[in-house]
Amino acid sequence: MNLRQIEFAVAVAEEQSFTRAAERCHTVQSALSHQIAKLEDELGSKLFERTSRSVRLTVAGQAFLPVARQMLSAQSRIRDEVAAASGTVRGTLTVGTISTFTHVDLVDVLGRFHERYPDVDIRFYQGMSENLVVDVREERSDVAFLGLWPGERVEGVNKQIIADEDLVAIIPLSHPLSRESSINLLQLVGSPLVDFYANSGARRQTAEAFAAAGVKPRVNFEVSHIDLLERIVRRGLAIGLVPRFDFDACDKLAMVPVEDGPVRRVYAVWGNDPTPAAVAFMGMVREALEGV
Repeated sequence: MNLRQIEFAVAVAEEQSFTRAAERCHTVQSALSHQIAKLEDELGSKLFERTSRSVRLTVAGQAFLPVARQMLSAQSRIRDEVAAASGTVRGTLTVGTISTFTHVDLVDVLGRFHERYPDVDIRFYQGMSENLVVDVREERSDVAFLGLWPGERVEGVNKQIIADEDLVAIIPLSHPLSRESSINLLQLVGSPLVDFYANSGARRQTAEAFAAAGVKPRVNFEVSHIDLLERIVRRGLAIGLVPRFDFDACDKLAMVPVEDGPVRRVYAVWGNDPTPAAVAFMGMVREALEGV
């Protein structure tokens, strides 16, 4: 077998189509199908179940796929490490973050990183903390910024604690609690709340705080992004508990400290065997944090 055959097979598995895999690999479908057939003959097992409408991995294909991805990643990593030894940082850098991360301007850091290392292909996305840490652990991302309840363990990755944050209430000015200098969770009983979706890391932070206070929250709105949460509060539909952040049109919102409110611990996490690009990026993140 050779790496080109493995690349073809991974493309078919990910695209679930021989046609799309051939387009992705810049080859004709007949050549791709021929190489995969040769690979299957050498392995002694069929990797795919093919019908007129779909392509699915067999049990053997499911065993093949993660190892194949590791081989392709290792091939790319060899090139990147050799280039780094010669003073050139290249390859890819995939960065994930929660939508409420504000300790450094990641777009600015990525912009400066691009200026310094133009040969690196940058990928950036937002997600929930529990998904981001898995992405780093399983090498789908290089670096992630996330927030967890302080008691939650972060395992299988390198990590740096950036801050512990008290969450505050954002309240429509039409609500009587918006005029308080501080509140407690008991005062939120009966008020509709907006929170992140059930079983998410962000939701567990608020759930732990309410449980400790002996209060059952009334969560009427579940979201996955801070922008939607803010819009719901701005329309007077609910109260939200979020990290302190800057927002526009502050004449419609109040930020009120919560005496017994949730706390989250903010981390940067990266892989146990970071690429040269990830090492360089984390160096720039630390520079930005020191300048805050």
